[in-house]
Amino acid sequence: MESERQVPIWWFIGLLLVVYGVLIFGGSVYGYYHPSPQLARLPYPHAGIWWGLLLIVIGAIFTIRSWPRKR
Repeated sequence: MESERQVPIWWFIGLLLVVYGVLIFGGSVYGYYHPSPQLARLPYPHAGIWWGLLLIVIGAIFTIRSWPRKR
């Protein structure tokens, strides 16, 4: 009988953060090149680029540190 391998919940959370980060970053880069008139009035309209990058980095750290390994 083979032993079951458990995947840590932090691995899934890391993947989810990476996916959300890519979506936010991609949407913000698109918004940077195709600005809407409402965003032109904001003092710093591209915060989504930085938040997307931050989520990608944090998600990558979570995913790499909790990668399922053979024991």
